[in-house]
Amino acid sequence: MELSLTKLPWYAQVGAFLALALGANGAFYYYVEMPMRADMGSRQSQLRALREDITKGLSTAKQLPAFRAQVTELEGRLDNLKAVLPEEKDAADLLRRMQTVATQSNLEIKSFKPSPTVTKQLHAEWPITLELQGTYHNLAIFFDRVGKFTRIVNINGLDVKGKDRPEPNATITATCVATTFVLLDKPAPAGRGAKPATPPPAGKAS
Repeated sequence: MELSLTKLPWYAQVGAFLALALGANGAFYYYVEMPMRADMGSRQSQLRALREDITKGLSTAKQLPAFRAQVTELEGRLDNLKAVLPEEKDAADLLRRMQTVATQSNLEIKSFKPSPTVTKQLHAEWPITLELQGTYHNLAIFFDRVGKFTRIVNINGLDVKGKDRPEPNATITATCVATTFVLLDKPAPAGRGAKPATPPPAGKAS
C-alpha cells in the first residue's frame, strides 16, 4: 500500500508538513544546535579565563619594576649582612686584624685562643680568649678600635691586673673573651651543638 500526501485532505497535508517541520527542527536543535551552544559556552569560559590571566599578567608586569627594586635592596642588605656576619670564620685573618689594632694601640697580644663555636638558628657565635699587655689607656683605645670593626666583635669577661714589675708601656695584663659571629648558609637543625673551631698556627702573637 502506497501512502501519498496528495491523496490526503489539504488540512491533513498541512498537519503532516507541520509535523515533519517540527521533527526536523527538533532534530536540528538536539543534534546540531545544542552541541554548538555547549561548545560556544566552553569557548566563552576559556576566553574569560584567558582575559583574566592577561589582566593578572599586565598587573604583575606593572609591579615588576617595584619587585626588581625590592630584590636589589634585599641583595644590598644581604651583602651588608655578610660584611658584618661573614659566612666563614678565619682565625688567621681575625688574628692579623687584632694584631694590627693592638700594635696601633701600643698593646701586645700575648695569646689568642679560639674556642668551639656555639651554633644558633641562623648564625654561630665564635668566642676567642685574648691575653693582652699594655696600659689602661692603650687598652681602652684598643677596645674602641675593635668596636669600630665592620665585623661584629663583642668583648666580655674582662679581667685586668696590674703587673708586679710595671714598665713604661706595660703596666697591666688583661684577659677577655672576644666573641665574633658567623653567618650560616643554612639554618641550623634543632639540637645541634657546638662545633670545634679551627685554631690558628701555634705560637704567640707578636
